[in-house]
Amino acid sequence: MSLPDFTDNEYQLANQILLERYNRIVPLQAVEVELLLKPEDKMPTPCPALYWSELGAEFVVAKMGDQRFRSQFFYSPSEIFGTGRDVYDNLGDCVTTLLKLQADHHGTRAAALPEALTKENPAGGADDGNYLPPIVI
Repeated sequence: MSLPDFTDNEYQLANQILLERYNRIVPLQAVEVELLLKPEDKMPTPCPALYWSELGAEFVVAKMGDQRFRSQFFYSPSEIFGTGRDVYDNLGDCVTTLLKLQADHHGTRAAALPEALTKENPAGGADDGNYLPPIVI
């Protein structure tokens, strides 16, 4: 099954929401993720997705069909968070909710972690900007 890519209008909408949130242009990448679209599915389906990284978090919004979206953000492979909703029928709502939840979580997380652990690269070594942890939605 081949799912439709994000349309130009959807891509522009996501860019506009990110611009409003961060007050600057955020690099938005078109990627592909694999999802189980239905609980009974045995094999994951390749889905187009939008990916960006900001404020130490990484974000993915996947397109599961016409007007069907799923999202998550993560800090590491062990810190992966969704919105609590499996499917959105509106991309704007999907991205906005994801950003609000991450902003709330960022504040809670920053207050709970020692300062040294909230840095971009807590190990203190060279940051490999090409590494992306596995994406699980």
